[in-house]
Amino acid sequence: MSSSPGALSVGWAGDTIFALASGAGRSAVCVLRLSGGRCRLVLERMCGEVPPARRAVVRHLRDAAGAVLDHAVVLWMPGPRSFTGEDVAELHLHGGRAVLAAVSGVLLGLGLRPADPGEFSKRAFLAGRLDLLEAEGIADLVNAETEGQRKQALRQYSGAPSATVGDWAVRLKRCLAFQEALIDFPDEDLPANVEADFLGSLQGLLREMIAQIEAAPGGERLRQGLVFAILGSPNVGKSSLLNALARREIAIVSATPGTTRDVLEVAVELAGVPVTLIDTAGLRETRDEVEAEGVRRAMARAASADLVLCVVNAAAPAVVAEGGLVIANKIDLAPAPAGMIGVSVLTGEGFAALEDRLEAEAARLVFSGAAPVLTRARHVAALRDTVEALRASLACDLPELRAEELRLSLQALGRITGAIDAEAILDDVFNTFCIGK
Repeated sequence: MSSSPGALSVGWAGDTIFALASGAGRSAVCVLRLSGGRCRLVLERMCGEVPPARRAVVRHLRDAAGAVLDHAVVLWMPGPRSFTGEDVAELHLHGGRAVLAAVSGVLLGLGLRPADPGEFSKRAFLAGRLDLLEAEGIADLVNAETEGQRKQALRQYSGAPSATVGDWAVRLKRCLAFQEALIDFPDEDLPANVEADFLGSLQGLLREMIAQIEAAPGGERLRQGLVFAILGSPNVGKSSLLNALARREIAIVSATPGTTRDVLEVAVELAGVPVTLIDTAGLRETRDEVEAEGVRRAMARAASADLVLCVVNAAAPAVVAEGGLVIANKIDLAPAPAGMIGVSVLTGEGFAALEDRLEAEAARLVFSGAAPVLTRARHVAALRDTVEALRASLACDLPELRAEELRLSLQALGRITGAIDAEAILDDVFNTFCIGK
């Protein structure tokens, strides 16, 4: 992992933390992770000795009275060659709750405290073991539910986006240094093309950053998932389509119009992208207050959806929403009109082609062009500020003002990787982590 440019010395002497690093509940094995200056003391007290570094050993864990608590695998990873940069230990226990409670009680008695959310990763960041982009990649890996999310999170954790941002920072610093030189030595005879090359470098940076801002929605959509809303008149097969795509019974299917009144949601995976399918109330004029509210909610969800699936009856194709994907259902009774995707939810005809089209739409909305550097709103906001400062620098006639705008640009860029000290940013990032990370 690359180190953070703004890394601080950790220095958590006397403040050692522990947390469950595996899933909660009964299991064959559970892992307790420890980090801080008291890890050595814990191993001496509970194991009778400190095991060899970075070797898995089996030891009896004992309480203060010498009673055996568990027969566990123990790992000892002294700092600074550890994830957090501190002394780290792991206790691989049998997964019974009583075992975990007993060992946790001993740790509390030895002066350790439960970790806060994301505190292990925060300590790693402060020790310079990773930057904020890489830390967020860890959180995304933990939360990844689809193959696309896994690949994007692993790429971010591996440091590829950090390398891009780092390259921008190096080039910005060179531009700033050159601008400062022009201020300090205004009377030097410089070639005529020097300032033109300098301005060209700034404009090149600006174009690259704008391109990444434009690509950012794909990365954020992959993290958060897409929303596909199913709209249509009553009894065209919206609920049947939802059940077929989900491959289980989610919505009640009935010939009675107005059966679906509230918004129903189900999560599926399309082309490695998490997609929430939404079944909505049939769109029609009605005096029923409950059904009317369902229609209102249907239109609201459609307005915010990434894609609208407008389902019509192939025999009477009344399109109720423009700009979406029109699906003609019941082609077992009538052929699909030209330009519409024909399916029969009843017989399954055309369903494979529909799934292929939906996967293509999901991929189009997410995987457009090169892999994005920016995957969160925080990244986009910081880069927008960077771009605004860069634009302002190019508009400045006075070299002193241009240099100041370049400094502001560098400062905004540093918020992405954590190269500047901003406690509010750190709290916002790490508070969203799970406890054991």
